[in-house]
Amino acid sequence: MNKLICPLCICLAFCLSVCSVFAQDRYELDGGWKCLPASKTMQPGTELSQPASVLSGWMPAVVPGTVLTTLLQNRQVPDPFWGMNNQQIPDIYSTGRDYYTYWFAKDFTETLPAKGRQVWLSLRGVNYSCDVFLNGHKLNDSTHHGMFLRQQYNITPYVRKGQNRLAVIVYPPDPVGNPNGGQGGDGMIAKNVSHQYVAGWDWIQPIRDRNTGIWDKVYIEKTGSVDIKDPHVVTEVPGTRKPQGLQQPAVIKLSADLENASAETVSGVLSYQLNGTTVSQKVQLAPHALTTVSLPDFTLQNPKLWWPNGYGRQDSYQVELRFVQDGQQSDQEKVSFGVREIRREWNGTTSSSQFSVNGQKIFLKGGNWIISDAMLRLSRERYDAEIRFHRDMNLNLIRIWGGALLERPEFYEACDKYGLLVFQDFWMSGDCNGRWNDRMKLESRTVRRLYPDDHGLFLRSVADGIRLIRNHPSLAIWCGGNEITPPDDILKSMKDSLFPRLDGTRYFFEYSNSDSMSTNILHGGGDGPYNIQPVDTFWKFRTYPFNSELGSVGTGDYESLQRFIPSANLTQPPRYVPAAERGARAVENADSVWQYHKYIGYEKYIGLYGAPTDVKDFARKAQLVNYDQYRSLMEGFSAHMWEWYTGTIIWKTQNPWTALRGQMYDYYLDPNACLYGLRSGSEPVHIMYNPVHGTLMAVNNGFEPLKGLAVTASVLDGNGKETGVAEQTIDLPASGVISASSIKEKISALSADKGAFLLLRLHNKAKQLLSENLYWMPDGTGVYSGLGTLAPVSLQVAPRKTAKGTIELTLTNKASTLAFFNRISLVDRNTKKRVLPVFYSDNYVSVLPGQQKKITLSCDESQAVQNLLVSVQGWNGEEQFFGIQ
Repeated sequence: MNKLICPLCICLAFCLSVCSVFAQDRYELDGGWKCLPASKTMQPGTELSQPASVLSGWMPAVVPGTVLTTLLQNRQVPDPFWGMNNQQIPDIYSTGRDYYTYWFAKDFTETLPAKGRQVWLSLRGVNYSCDVFLNGHKLNDSTHHGMFLRQQYNITPYVRKGQNRLAVIVYPPDPVGNPNGGQGGDGMIAKNVSHQYVAGWDWIQPIRDRNTGIWDKVYIEKTGSVDIKDPHVVTEVPGTRKPQGLQQPAVIKLSADLENASAETVSGVLSYQLNGTTVSQKVQLAPHALTTVSLPDFTLQNPKLWWPNGYGRQDSYQVELRFVQDGQQSDQEKVSFGVREIRREWNGTTSSSQFSVNGQKIFLKGGNWIISDAMLRLSRERYDAEIRFHRDMNLNLIRIWGGALLERPEFYEACDKYGLLVFQDFWMSGDCNGRWNDRMKLESRTVRRLYPDDHGLFLRSVADGIRLIRNHPSLAIWCGGNEITPPDDILKSMKDSLFPRLDGTRYFFEYSNSDSMSTNILHGGGDGPYNIQPVDTFWKFRTYPFNSELGSVGTGDYESLQRFIPSANLTQPPRYVPAAERGARAVENADSVWQYHKYIGYEKYIGLYGAPTDVKDFARKAQLVNYDQYRSLMEGFSAHMWEWYTGTIIWKTQNPWTALRGQMYDYYLDPNACLYGLRSGSEPVHIMYNPVHGTLMAVNNGFEPLKGLAVTASVLDGNGKETGVAEQTIDLPASGVISASSIKEKISALSADKGAFLLLRLHNKAKQLLSENLYWMPDGTGVYSGLGTLAPVSLQVAPRKTAKGTIELTLTNKASTLAFFNRISLVDRNTKKRVLPVFYSDNYVSVLPGQQKKITLSCDESQAVQNLLVSVQGWNGEEQFFGIQ
């Protein structure tokens, strides 16, 4: 074969002589679907899929979606995310699988394909098994199985001019599992190649239909005789790079599978253009063959590099990969990619894996992700909003937990856009797959270690998943499973065959807390804890050096609670009963609905701000705890960067259901104070106070040293009186942390009576503020008594629209007292309810006496400002509403 690379100006003759080009014709079948329980018809698929067949009694269906989302849309079940409604919906374990076995049908209009043209039907995800029919013909020879395995059918012989009908019968997983309250119920759900949380977990109630349905996209695509499938881009970025300046070259390696659907040998050219150069490869394809074709390597001069969040830009490239045959374009695929190279090495100091991007080591600050929506109501818009929140937390990594999905391309597109590296588990969990003995499980640990039943299906699904998402620059790490390896034969095939053959660029951990990732220095489970901690614990207690799951609380404020808890269950806040009071182990008593929604206790920490008077007061004080907890968590890990730790991953940062734990924002995309405490503690350049040693510390995550920085520390009392306690000039190394002055004795003395506020600031030589950090310190007894006596403050607030979807808010404090912990909200002018989602440059902000702060709000561009107000409510300030100029 001849390999050719030529400049655009002398492009190949075949590119100039294309006399008729068929544009790629691809569309989604995403509306107008209907469905019917399979038990309500005796007609076979060959009859139901006839366009003339009358679909009497069928109801509108949600596709992509599930049986349950369809029933919810048709008001046949109550919202399972509200109150105790989920208990009113029949569970498939009790009803049997037939109850949730459904037919789905879609009519669409087509034309007959021209000579040599092909029409393809693609289904990107069906849970769990299905048979597919078109115009009276069954397309699959045998029943398709597997939630994650894509399907493609050449439907050219069956397409009709005019109306066509697609009919799919979808069968639930088998077995469905008993939702007995265990992690993944009785574990039997894991016998399938499917997601496991649907049988229930400690953060979610069971999904009653186990998400049976056509849950992902369905497409029609038209090509010539050759179809381009699963293009693969690898970028090589040698050396150590920096985000700025002229870059040394990078190497682009591109390949693709070409399927020749015709009965004849086909000759043609596969090509793409990049930076004015055409890269091409002549090929000859055998009849009815699938052939992998590699194009010549391309050296990209001065590449625009892709960097993780906080380190540089997320630049990307897009090329159009074309196959041309006899002067006609057969197929075209757009291929997007980022130029970056990720490497893993072992850090002998921390005894854990360390990762670098483009030659620069990255301290990994991550969040654990379950899934965007527990009922698989997935959308590009919701993905974008959730990943943007993670960007705003100053995180640089998301781990996809193994009991859920191999995430969708739209998720990865958002991660590419916002710079979030991704740690992708496959479909295993220690709970269901036998890491531990578990009395809640139906089968023994030994038997569960062999799950799933069909190892071949698991491996085919892994291979297909690799092909689906491997081009995304955000995808950084593969992982065999959550807290457990796959069975030995699966693991061997993944390591020795699938990853080397289909990717070969990313590190593979056998399981999420393996010793190759993070040495089990505590000789425990390898991750955790998952409950609230004293804030100094994060600083003084050395946990696993790259902890894949470290969690805490996450209850939202009162408005968030009202979205899913009935008013009757918002009358009494949870009550903590210490061990000394009850003569036994401490407990926290909470309402039954709170417990159903997996409330995790705040223990004694709410009471340190005074006993809550009602639920609203409880939720308000919970935000102080939330902020302090997650700020301290990331500060403590950053304080020991490269000494104890190479990274950490919070359990967890989002909720796919209305749960009361582990979330920086609620299911409805309303952020709570966890998000902004984490944002503060994760700042790229950050000034902080070590509560153990009483020292000032500064951390620099960047690649350049920062010299001549000015550190100042002062203490404010409840009346606004400020006392300076430290001033120091420091040099901050690249990707490093240093300790400065010790102020512990001064802080203890100044806060002993009623507590105090500790204000830290870090300025550069040009006197620009790099970091500001305000702590509220308890009194000598450990109680925050002074917060209850702060004088009221009414901030002056001036909101103005600066662009479509953007509002700048100026907060001015003309009082002599600190305006503390102000929650900013964009609300509907009439209802005063929050507009969601909205992205705030900061929130739960405090404004010093005489200080002015600017906050930026971003919302949907379609929002008309005349219909909106800005709400500001402080700890020591009544809620105020302001119009937008």
